[in-house]
Amino acid sequence: MSQYPDISLIEEIKKFLADEMMDDTDDQIMKTLEQWQTQHISSSRNIHPHSRRYYNRERGVGHVQLFNDYFTDEPVYPSHIFCRRFRMRRELFLQIVESMTNHSEFFQMRVDATGKRLSPLQKTTAAIQQLAYGAPADQLDKYIRMGESTAIECLSQFCRCVIDIYGAQYLRRPNTNDVERLLQLPSQRHGFLGMLGSINCMHWQWKNCPVAWKGQFTRGDQGSPTIMLEAVVSADLWIWHAFFGVAGSNNDINVLNQSPLFNDVSHGYAPDIQFMVNDTQYNKGYCLADDIYPEWATFVKSFTSPKDPKRIKFKQMQEAAKKDVEQAFGVLQFRWAIVRGPARFWHIAKLKDIMYTCIILHNMIVEDERDVIRNWDDDDEEPTIPVTQGLVENFHHYLQRNAKLRDWEVHHQLRSDLVKHIWERFGGNNNEN
Repeated sequence: MSQYPDISLIEEIKKFLADEMMDDTDDQIMKTLEQWQTQHISSSRNIHPHSRRYYNRERGVGHVQLFNDYFTDEPVYPSHIFCRRFRMRRELFLQIVESMTNHSEFFQMRVDATGKRLSPLQKTTAAIQQLAYGAPADQLDKYIRMGESTAIECLSQFCRCVIDIYGAQYLRRPNTNDVERLLQLPSQRHGFLGMLGSINCMHWQWKNCPVAWKGQFTRGDQGSPTIMLEAVVSADLWIWHAFFGVAGSNNDINVLNQSPLFNDVSHGYAPDIQFMVNDTQYNKGYCLADDIYPEWATFVKSFTSPKDPKRIKFKQMQEAAKKDVEQAFGVLQFRWAIVRGPARFWHIAKLKDIMYTCIILHNMIVEDERDVIRNWDDDDEEPTIPVTQGLVENFHHYLQRNAKLRDWEVHHQLRSDLVKHIWERFGGNNNEN
């Protein structure tokens, strides 16, 4: 419906009044009606202006300042300042900018209808700054010379492009080569042969959760709506599995039941692992988990209140090794503050894009700085564990593999063997190294 009064209707009213009323009083009524019509149209136009205000932000000045500050041969700010503010090395950032430009027209240097344009550096920097600092989009206007709506669009486009370009590589499940490397990391520190990582869940507060959904997304210990992230993290802080989007009212078991964590194992796609612990052979890797997780062959949990010195030592080593996942959550939230503070978007799909983008960038940085983050050197080397690629078989074998995943007898046998192995290796020595 139009925001202005129906002119034809007013004319019909005027004609009707003119036909019915011919004296001086009638003329006064017609004059009053015309005045009302003029005033109403004028006020409507003032309330609903036709054009939006334009601000000359001098976008070119913003690009020049950004380029001189960080990207010239002799920038104003050195490399360690760049790494702190952009959360990565400059070489990695420029690689991402080039990938964005080649993948999407949005990140290319395009001229709009007014002849203005933003550079790929400005657009990518705007997205990175929102992820890194969790700041409102309007805050970027002062330095990058970019409006709020444009900055939000940059963030949305950046997340989609990162997932499209890098998702297959940096959100992948461990392949044979990955598993061979993973099996060497935890055994050197804590003696957990066959361990692939640690599993746990994290909550992200959802500030703009719709009122109708708040009961579904709120849990008592959180006090506000949250969305859950399930992750499996290796000792080098690489996030190998990420499942995000479950309502915060669920617990870790509910998330696990919805998660595709063991889909590859059930279908026979996952690499087969064979390792010996205390003269017992096992054919599947496992994750360290909290007490809430089920007693499956793929989980190794601690003891609640151990009294035996061997179990006490096992509990200490298991809890120390399991802190990798908590450390990864801490690094993820510290590096990308947008997932540390309350989420301000309305739609879960956008929140998923943001979370998975942060995880992809986290893994890219871990890969780029892997030798700096961890360089283990242990004289007491463990034997190399053979890894082979699993086979795809029929539904009968699928059910068998599912049953083996949930075998509680193997769970207890594996934990018992690990208790003996860790005690033989570390004994009563409190120094883990």
